[in-house]
Amino acid sequence: MNTKAMYKLSYGLFVCTVGSGGKMNGCITNTAVQIASEPNRISVAINKANLTHDMVKEAGKCNISVLSTDAGFEVFKHFGFQSGRDVDKFADFSAYKLADNGIPYITEGTNAYFSLDVKKEVDLGSHTLFICEPVFMDVLADTASCTYEYYQNNIKPKPQPVGETPKGETIWRCQICGYEHIGEELPDDFVCPICKHGKEDFEKIIR
Repeated sequence: MNTKAMYKLSYGLFVCTVGSGGKMNGCITNTAVQIASEPNRISVAINKANLTHDMVKEAGKCNISVLSTDAGFEVFKHFGFQSGRDVDKFADFSAYKLADNGIPYITEGTNAYFSLDVKKEVDLGSHTLFICEPVFMDVLADTASCTYEYYQNNIKPKPQPVGETPKGETIWRCQICGYEHIGEELPDDFVCPICKHGKEDFEKIIR
């Protein structure tokens, strides 16, 4: 089975933001999609390892900011390559406004945002699928939305070697963020420490 077929599926890229318990947080997701029109429903799947996941469950609402082709790598790095459990992602980030629901939305490198109320949750194992009702939405720019393919080809820096390794050593490289793990085998439950993607998103390289 060629798992690289998964990369042929088309995805947009978004920042899911939330506020709960006096804290604001957010993470990058590629899983926001309209799944019904009457009533209007948007689904968002969030990895349970993310603090954003726990905060959305607690708050019962969130915002989705649609990333555009104007988005720089820094926004992906800021919201995707560090955990809200370790840092306050909004402490040194100013490109946002508060929506009427009191939750921030991103104002730079985005073209629209949605304020969502969670109506149902579905446990999917590694992720929870939140079925949401959009209670407000607005267009922020006419710039095209950033797809996962566009991000890979035009925004994400090409991975750089993590130093010299002996000839013939096995490297497992994350195809999402470029993190490299050295070792003959990659455990089935391995999770990238940078972007939190699993073994299926790693490629094997022999140097």
